[in-house]
Amino acid sequence: MNLITRYLIKRLAIASCYALFAILALYSFIDLISETSVVGQNQYTLWVATQYILMQMPARAYQLMPLATLIGGLVALNQLANNSELAVIKTSGLSTGNIIGIIIKFSAIFAIATVLLGEWLAPELSRRGDEMKANARAGHIAAAHNGIWIKQPGSMINVASMLPDNTLVGIKIWHYNDQFQLTEAISAEKATVASDKWQLHNAHSTTLANNRAQPQQQAEREWQTDIGKPLLNVLLVKPEQMSFTALTQYIRYLKENHQQTQAYDVAWWNKLIYPVATMVMALVALAFTPNSGRHSNMGLKLFGGICLGLLFFFTGRLFGFTTQLYGVPAMFSAILPTAAFGCWAMYLIRKQERR
Repeated sequence: MNLITRYLIKRLAIASCYALFAILALYSFIDLISETSVVGQNQYTLWVATQYILMQMPARAYQLMPLATLIGGLVALNQLANNSELAVIKTSGLSTGNIIGIIIKFSAIFAIATVLLGEWLAPELSRRGDEMKANARAGHIAAAHNGIWIKQPGSMINVASMLPDNTLVGIKIWHYNDQFQLTEAISAEKATVASDKWQLHNAHSTTLANNRAQPQQQAEREWQTDIGKPLLNVLLVKPEQMSFTALTQYIRYLKENHQQTQAYDVAWWNKLIYPVATMVMALVALAFTPNSGRHSNMGLKLFGGICLGLLFFFTGRLFGFTTQLYGVPAMFSAILPTAAFGCWAMYLIRKQERR
């Protein structure tokens, strides 16, 4: 890697990091303001809300990486053009193709960072943050590797998982008396949740009384409880917060249980294409960079490029909603915006080169 390549990559990377930190700070501030509406519920204090926002930042960084690459690339390249450094670099022997190659190398660094965030750091911290928030607001819920544990007066409940249609899977309930002696143990294959009760399906129970155990099996059993859907939503992980591997396994699990998988299919394809989108946004930054700082409104070009990045961000979300609403294959919602912006960027670069 020669001196010019290292210099360009360094300038682009520093500007993109600054852009990412600035956008993250803005989003975190907005998130913190929105969380103040629920601060004060049970043990959910301002400090816990701040911790929750910090734990969500890697997931935010993952979502905003293409936008940060675009803004950072625009700022760095326009500064180079304004100082005539870009013109000097081109006259030194570097062609547009060489510069595109350098841009791809720079964006590949951020694409790798996107993969690392989306596959390991962001899903784990987001899950822990959601569990911490649910535990603080509810006051009697604890998450573990085998689902969640809920403590109520006279009983302990364990729920293994929850499907997207709010069906609970793998329920175990233990009742005990005032002396904390076990009086009944219940296990159920599935359960549907209402506001004041659970409908247990294929329930097995064992009642302990007078030193005797009385087993019983019921196809349907109603259990009165005030544990509703909002409290149990901690079990239902958002597709955007899951890793690519976890999404693949969960989609297979949903299909086996005859559940809708469109939202998870969209997230799966987005995970696959998102690193490429980071590289495409870097090419868009180059397309909006003039060859020289003279006689060009760089401020307007910079503003237009930022608007274009926001357009890409919201277009991807719109395509995702459209896919779920009209049953369009999830592959198109992820590939089409990225491919369209990539082709447009290459067209603008070639058009600028001909001038």
